[in-house]
Amino acid sequence: MNIAFNEEDAKEIVKNSKKEIYEFEGKTLLITGGLGFLGQMFIRVAKILNESLFTSPCKVILIDNLITSSKSLKNQFNYDFVEFIEHDVVQEIVINQEVNFIIHAAGIASPTYYRKYPLETLDVAIQGTRNMLNLAKEQGAKLLYFSSSEIYGDPYDDNVPTPETFRGNVSSLGPRACYDESKRLGETISRIYYEQFGVHSVIVRPFNVYGPGMNKSDYRVLPNFARQIISGNTVKVYGTGSQTRTYCYITDAVTGFIKALLNGKPGEAYNIGNDSPEISVIELTKYINRIVEEEVKVELSAYPSSYPPDEPQRRCPDLTKSKKDLRFSPTVELERGLQKFFEWAKIAYK
Repeated sequence: MNIAFNEEDAKEIVKNSKKEIYEFEGKTLLITGGLGFLGQMFIRVAKILNESLFTSPCKVILIDNLITSSKSLKNQFNYDFVEFIEHDVVQEIVINQEVNFIIHAAGIASPTYYRKYPLETLDVAIQGTRNMLNLAKEQGAKLLYFSSSEIYGDPYDDNVPTPETFRGNVSSLGPRACYDESKRLGETISRIYYEQFGVHSVIVRPFNVYGPGMNKSDYRVLPNFARQIISGNTVKVYGTGSQTRTYCYITDAVTGFIKALLNGKPGEAYNIGNDSPEISVIELTKYINRIVEEEVKVELSAYPSSYPPDEPQRRCPDLTKSKKDLRFSPTVELERGLQKFFEWAKIAYK
């Protein structure tokens, strides 16, 4: 069932990206963090392309050190066009074949996990990024660097929706700094490699992407809520519940990532997410209540010691640049995306 839901979404991504996606035909994609939530979807997309569109198949090289992924996931991607390499991108790697595109999605993005692995979080975003940029330089490959909306920190109200030009309001000493600051530095490194060596590196800043394939022990808001609801437990909302977010369904997000990789301007950053509705976490539980058709019990809770407390109060992207340069515009409404996610989670999280 996990695969079925993801393949349905993969077909939607292919449909939404048809003007660009033929550039992958007969080429090799290297994906770091390949068994993560986003990496898995790129594999599904490649499978659909090879089965239904491409005469000359694209090849995928997956790299993952399995620090937050399940080893059992490898068995789901036993395809002829996929090569899996268990490797930590912080260490140099030699690839003895041509690589045309590098999707650098490796990273520790869950607050609970980067609180647990702060030095590893820094290393993958800094040295791991530099290693992949060196590989892109050697290969003449296009590289997509996954930054984060968290590089904006806690933006002021007059910078929400937040444009790419906002410089950020980030604490270098805060409990989230290992993630926020390393992602910011990763962007700087990507820009320098473009300016100094001509590496075609494009930066994306994802905003709260969700959908089937999220690990139930990820501890981000939607898998956390889904796990609690499916177990019959009360949903615990950290803090006041007034913090606001927008949520981007996986099909829209990956469509945006593909458009950025193939059409984005090198050395520049693009917000990829949904710009509406911006809702509080408490309001999110009301949406979920309608989706699951049963009463969702909610209680406010203090932040546990495993979760960094200084989360931004508002997070909403300004998509003006992405709409203009990439022709990216999200189409999946929140209620529909939540419905698809919970239909999947009821089976996958049971």
